Amino acid sequence: MVNLERDMANLERSRQRRGLVAISGAMALVVIFLIVQIWLLSATLEAFLAGHTGAVLPATIFSGLVFLGCLALDLFVTRVDRESRKP
Repeated sequence: MVNLERDMANLERSRQRRGLVAISGAMALVVIFLIVQIWLLSATLEAFLAGHTGAVLPATIFSGLVFLGCLALDLFVTRVDRESRKP
């Protein structure tokens, strides 16, 4: 009986540890995505102010894709957090 309780406690800690690793990795990707998005905004604004309007639409589309990637990672983090906290 003691071994079963110890195994269950180890299983719970292992599940929480895996959840924390997944959340940390996803948050690192979100930070990278946001840095790319800020760089993209500044580069697009500089090009637009220099009169190169052809770069605005592709940059807007790419920025939207980066936003969707961040949104997907947020949903992933929410799901992993919910699953790792289950009793």
